[in-house]
Amino acid sequence: MAGVSWTDTTMEAAGIKLHVSRAGKGRPALMLHHETGTLDRLPFYDALAAKFDVLVPHHPGYSRSQRPEWMRHPRDIAVIYRGLLSELKLSNAVLVGLGFGGWIAAEMASMAPGDVAKLVLVGAMGIKPPQGDILDLAITGYVDYARAGFHDQNAFDRVYGAEPTVDQLEMWDICREMSFRIAWKPYMYSQTLPYLLGAVRAPSLVVWGDDDKIVPQSAGKRYVEVLPNAKMEVVKNCGHCVDMEQPETLAKLIVDFIGRE
Repeated sequence: MAGVSWTDTTMEAAGIKLHVSRAGKGRPALMLHHETGTLDRLPFYDALAAKFDVLVPHHPGYSRSQRPEWMRHPRDIAVIYRGLLSELKLSNAVLVGLGFGGWIAAEMASMAPGDVAKLVLVGAMGIKPPQGDILDLAITGYVDYARAGFHDQNAFDRVYGAEPTVDQLEMWDICREMSFRIAWKPYMYSQTLPYLLGAVRAPSLVVWGDDDKIVPQSAGKRYVEVLPNAKMEVVKNCGHCVDMEQPETLAKLIVDFIGRE
């Protein structure tokens, strides 16, 4: 997007070298990416950076960040990101979590409910779906898993190409292995998180694609039940990766929700 200039830096947290991209100005918004990692640049990130001060850290062990051998739970990542915001002197940030990143965002909100302006969860993992199951990476090839995130396969092709590069395939494999390390038993949800979210009074927006084949929509409804101040929006003709399949729609929902100040 014209006018959006990104800066890439390496920051250290808990002895880990984190890759962090940042652009825009205004209210700080921490963007937490999917379990499949993240591309360096996405139209969705640009759209939010046109309105806010957007930070996109690559999760430890995912994409361009260093892998910590000691890490065993997504809550560990949440603690690291709390420290990162503190180091950057950013308080009351907006937390935007995509898929697995939604789990991390929810954990962050639960551990410091007074230090979150607004919470946005998009196809978030972290809660056991009352109906259905989260798609299992262990029994799904990483290409098939990535494609399962899209309702329209043409949208997948636009983002990753009809034949993803060898580098992309390798990155998906690395991300999958890290997910097995920290989110395996139970798979992709926390047994305690639903009980801890009751302290979060910040306004929360829960967004789901109507054709999410990775995280059942029932998980989103459960998030709305346990968060005291939450509403849900369902995006039509869209899969799990709303940010990549319908970036303009998701950006508008979030901008309207956060406010334009």
